Amino acid sequence: MIKITEQPGKNRDLETKSIAELTAAINAEDKTVAFEIEKSLPQINALIESVVSHLEAGGRMFYLGAGSGGRLSVLDIIELPTTYGIEPGIVDVILAGGKEYLVQALEDKEDDTKAGWQMLLEKNISNKDMVIGISASGTTPFVLSALMSCKENNVTTGCIVSNPDSPIAQYADFPIEVITGPEFICGSTRMKCATAQKMLFDMISTTTMVRLGRVEDNRMVNVRLINDKITDRAVKMLMEKSSITDYDKAKALLLASGSVRKALDTLL
Repeated sequence: MIKITEQPGKNRDLETKSIAELTAAINAEDKTVAFEIEKSLPQINALIESVVSHLEAGGRMFYLGAGSGGRLSVLDIIELPTTYGIEPGIVDVILAGGKEYLVQALEDKEDDTKAGWQMLLEKNISNKDMVIGISASGTTPFVLSALMSCKENNVTTGCIVSNPDSPIAQYADFPIEVITGPEFICGSTRMKCATAQKMLFDMISTTTMVRLGRVEDNRMVNVRLINDKITDRAVKMLMEKSSITDYDKAKALLLASGSVRKALDTLL
């Protein structure tokens, strides 16, 4: 296969460019990412439908990745228990080198062909769960070998890759191929590829949480009350959705209930 992500792009002689020229060129490249994602919406929708069905049936979803994409997926799942009130671990990440080393660029770990599946086994992976491999190249050994083991054990798989016809896509039941093209800096997939990955993570997790009933209207009615800002937002949300007009009364009910959704259930 030809790795488009490793090809030199149209922007050359960068050291001769001004700051204005460089930022304009990077911005122009970034504008193309959303249009490439749009081309893959049918495949994205199919993957999300599978994620929702697995979680509704009591399973879990795991992102599986290395490098920039893997680290970005960790940032996505960190937010979900607070924003949507789900239990930690329902959506999780298997990161090459381990999540505890998130801030370290352990890029050598992406060549480990045994660690990914072993880490999934330690999470008691089963065919109730779903695993989504993340790899800009579509060839990362850590991801590929783990997806192969998933297939052998009847675990549903998906993937997010940025090259066409990759080995990882061949082992995914729900492949997403967003071909963002050569990078502004040749091979630096922390740029357009990572931008696409971040947009996809937002799309997958947000749509999944909405479909699971963790959102009402466009409000985070299950948000966890972890600080004053969120609590204040939740109090006002409760007042908007109920007949309570007294702030202190609404806050007392909210704190006693634990969430806007539970407070509204109490009123009903």
